[in-house]
Amino acid sequence: MFNLEHLILTTGYLGLFFIVFAESGLLFGFFFPGDSLLITAGLLASRGYLDIRIIIIVAITAAIFGDTVGYWFGNKTGPRIFKREDSLLFHKKNIIRANQFYKKHGGKTIVIARFLPFIRTFAPIVAGVGTMEYKQFLSFNIFGGIFWVLVTSLAGYILGNTIPNIDEYFLIIILVVIFASVLPGIIHFWRDYRQPIWIKIKKKLG
Repeated sequence: MFNLEHLILTTGYLGLFFIVFAESGLLFGFFFPGDSLLITAGLLASRGYLDIRIIIIVAITAAIFGDTVGYWFGNKTGPRIFKREDSLLFHKKNIIRANQFYKKHGGKTIVIARFLPFIRTFAPIVAGVGTMEYKQFLSFNIFGGIFWVLVTSLAGYILGNTIPNIDEYFLIIILVVIFASVLPGIIHFWRDYRQPIWIKIKKKLG
């Protein structure tokens, strides 16, 4: 399994900034482990390897800046991004899903998406393509960035200070985080597709 502890200890705050920034607003950033990275950073801070205050400042700055870059990229690219061909680092289905989510939830998407892998990366881009004014986007961006970073990094920090021998349970914690991150997306798409499928079944039956 990818060793997040080693990655953070090797690259330090600069690596933390880059990963959070890239995942927040660059097209290729969707595969970065943002949630588990921040929780791991919090765990390391609880053991004295890092300063939790610096982690929070660096991650919030990266999250807000990353989303801002994503917004302006979407704003400059416009609707033609939906016609872009798939490549190794870009899959059109991800941007389409983010757009569907944005149409349903509006500005709240920028906050909610912080806790949804894949959607998190493409939400600010979709907001830039759409009609959301930058001032409105910025308010959601700042609140969402602060809330997400505080929840994830402090969760790791508190767990590290609360659970004895936390290293023994580290893998389990990360797996739970990954599952919890993916679960809302699974539920969302199940709700979206369940009704059309049920309608088709009813038509065939009757």
